[in-house]
Amino acid sequence: MSEFTINKRFEMRIIEEPDLLDAVEKLQAIIWAGDLIEVVPKHMLLAANFDGGFVIGAYDLAIKEKANKSSNDSEDYFSGGNNLVGFVFGSPGLFKTPDGLRIKHASQMLGVHPDYRNQGIGFALKRAQWQMVRNQGLDLITWTYDPLQSRNAYLNINRLGATCRTYKRDAYGILRDEINAGDHSDRFMVDWFVDSRRVSTRLSKDRRPDLDLAHFLSAETNIINPTQIGNENLPIPAQNINMEKILNDDLYHESNSIVLVEIPSDFAKIKRKDPQLAIEWRLHTRHIFESFFSHGYLVTDFVFLPGDLSRSFYVLSYGESTL
Repeated sequence: MSEFTINKRFEMRIIEEPDLLDAVEKLQAIIWAGDLIEVVPKHMLLAANFDGGFVIGAYDLAIKEKANKSSNDSEDYFSGGNNLVGFVFGSPGLFKTPDGLRIKHASQMLGVHPDYRNQGIGFALKRAQWQMVRNQGLDLITWTYDPLQSRNAYLNINRLGATCRTYKRDAYGILRDEINAGDHSDRFMVDWFVDSRRVSTRLSKDRRPDLDLAHFLSAETNIINPTQIGNENLPIPAQNINMEKILNDDLYHESNSIVLVEIPSDFAKIKRKDPQLAIEWRLHTRHIFESFFSHGYLVTDFVFLPGDLSRSFYVLSYGESTL
């Protein structure tokens, strides 16, 4: 196992030894609890390593203190000094270009222990993956994520600078883990061009400040689906949006090269309190994203508006020239 990078308390390492991959299996079962069938076993992780794939782990160097303070669900995991708190895993894949097929890195999984979220570990793991893939001579990383998970959207689109133009309906069929059970497995397939100026700027210490909702509204950017607040302060998707009429207007693209699409800031809460409303949100946003993508738009940014009634918005831009 080789040391990759150190950031004070947390250390990033490439994991290659079979016995050390046992912790990756255990960590998956904690993050995506509910069905062990969904866990990628260590022999598959090793097989990917043999052919250019890799697993990077994030380790807590202060784990002895954490072992005495962890949540009940984590006690068994942290006992014995196990200090793997996050990982990212991927392997080579192919993508189509006008000149034929080319090799990319297909990032398959990124997970952080529930006790360690919101500490920048996911960002650090993706940055380490970015460095590894560049060293392999590849220029594209792709992965999928649920477009209604605002925390993941902020990381993937805003912080990392990935873009998206591909919506996959029920990408993984029926999933049985606690996070995904009872929902469609719709996913964004994002593109992360590792050598682009856009990505390098987002990963640098001198990255531009996040754009606020006020910046877009002052430029008269159109919110396609402004939400209302319903029972238990849950957001309700906008009704009667005629996407066909909107996008078939020849003047629309000229005057609306950038638009905003709103999603719930806490989709998991909606799924817990009102599963039917969660399905409404899924189908509502599916229709909007598929419609915009088919007319030349792509996701280029993400805006989070904090507060008691927080709001979240994807920024969609018309054509690659807007990047």
